[in-house]
Amino acid sequence: MALDMGMHDEAADADPLSASDQGNLARLERVGAGTAITGEIFGLVGKSQFFTEFSREDISALAGYMEVYRAQPGELIIREADAGDFMVLIVEGEIDILKKSHRGEQQHMTSAGPGMTLGEMSMIDGEPRFATCMASQPTTFAVLTRDNMAKIILDHPSLGSKILVKMVTMLSLRLRQTSARLLRYMEEPR
Repeated sequence: MALDMGMHDEAADADPLSASDQGNLARLERVGAGTAITGEIFGLVGKSQFFTEFSREDISALAGYMEVYRAQPGELIIREADAGDFMVLIVEGEIDILKKSHRGEQQHMTSAGPGMTLGEMSMIDGEPRFATCMASQPTTFAVLTRDNMAKIILDHPSLGSKILVKMVTMLSLRLRQTSARLLRYMEEPR
């Protein structure tokens, strides 16, 4: 699904998340607007690939389009195969990324910590979630929805461009890393 570049609609603000996402996030503690943690987000600048080249003003504007949630260990944030229209920025804590094997068993792929983003692919393309994301320790994270990303592009085109370039760059890097791992796997003697 493409980003909706239509006019701002107050009715759309009421529930910008898909039903699946609403279900997952509704079970979590909503802390409030992203503007309440602008300082914490700015503190991630030196620790996060995402925020290189972002000014304090950029982060302040971005935070205004985000909502903050808190998850306890074991709480589900994103479920594999669900529809999804938001990405997550981890502010503090840690999230495990799990993927079902061909036998249907959850396998731990990796963990993500402060400054890392998750869920960008589904936010951009509207395809089902690739993996499950679950808090492994008390975790605070900010959510950026597809609708709010479209609003950023309309309200702050320079910031919107910067965010999109960062997401594309990060996704490209992940694809290159995955391709390199696949190539090494294919070259291993059997």
